[in-house]
Amino acid sequence: MVRRIVTALLVWVSATSAFAGEEVVIHDVAGRDVTVNAPVERLILGEGRMTYALAMLDQDNPFKRVVGWRDDLEKADPGSWALYKKRYPEITKIPTFGGFKEGTFDIEQAVTLDPDVVVMNIEAQQATEDSGLDKKLAAVGIPVVYVDFRAHPMVNTEPSMNILGELTGEQKNAQAFLDFRQKHLDTVTQRIEDASPKRPDVFIERAAGYTEECCMSFGNANFGEMVELAGGHNIAGDIIPGTFGTLNPEQIIASNPSQYIATGGEWSGYMPGGQWIPMGPNSDQTEALSRLESLLKRPALAQADAVTEGHTHAIWHQFYNSPYQFAAIEQIAKWIHPELFKDIDPSATMRELHERFLPIDYAPGYFLSTTDNETQ
Repeated sequence: MVRRIVTALLVWVSATSAFAGEEVVIHDVAGRDVTVNAPVERLILGEGRMTYALAMLDQDNPFKRVVGWRDDLEKADPGSWALYKKRYPEITKIPTFGGFKEGTFDIEQAVTLDPDVVVMNIEAQQATEDSGLDKKLAAVGIPVVYVDFRAHPMVNTEPSMNILGELTGEQKNAQAFLDFRQKHLDTVTQRIEDASPKRPDVFIERAAGYTEECCMSFGNANFGEMVELAGGHNIAGDIIPGTFGTLNPEQIIASNPSQYIATGGEWSGYMPGGQWIPMGPNSDQTEALSRLESLLKRPALAQADAVTEGHTHAIWHQFYNSPYQFAAIEQIAKWIHPELFKDIDPSATMRELHERFLPIDYAPGYFLSTTDNETQ
């Protein structure tokens, strides 16, 4: 009898320890070593769009660990939100927070949710530290871990996926995706290196039509770097010192780009009535084409070679903030070097990504060209 009681206690202790997780040290993208009990059971996402990554790890239910998040997925990407909500209707009940960067995050609410970890985007680090939020969370035993899919995605996507894989105990899924991603990246970069083609001047306009201002763009990071990896020359990279910035119409006219790419999304939640280009899963591509063609009539673009020669395109804006940017690089490469990449089908890449790694079905709407045969 005593032996049975002791055995039962040992089993209970073992099960409890397994549930509580093992203490591990996470080296995050901010260069910090953070101690966390992993795999975690309860986490808060500093951005709802971290779903793009989390969904490839917890493939049965990406939200089973999420006890709180920012409401940006629904507002910034309603197409994806609709697909996830249809599959997992319980996500509408997840408590939402304001932004860390904006200083509207409710720490008291966070504490009541008893998270094992808070995962933040690296861009929120400065505001979080300036406000002392990180110290307040640490004081109640809640660690903060930083990831990054936006500021420097080509550098930080891999470590960020590995961090999330370690937090969730899904390292194998993280590595399988990273292998898939790297294979597609290598195909593009190796062909560019081998062929050494002439690099056309590319103007990529950030959130075209979102405001009347002309024209937001990217410097040498994010979409700007994607253009360079795809074998183009990002004209804004010579002008914008950081990741994001603005070109004035005269700068665009003087550069005379031979390729134009607008990023677009479904932004009625942020800018109702705006002339943004609806892009993303199940977006209205007829309306997207109409808005793209209208934006091309602006004085900064109307006489550019890209417009007069018909090399004008739109792409899903959220590639800038997700681990899926390799598919965007494929499409940009195909647009600017069609003969070199005529066998590449970026839409098929996105379909395979969904079939292999994501719990929702693929839906079109990620790529668009004014010339139909330029987009697969």
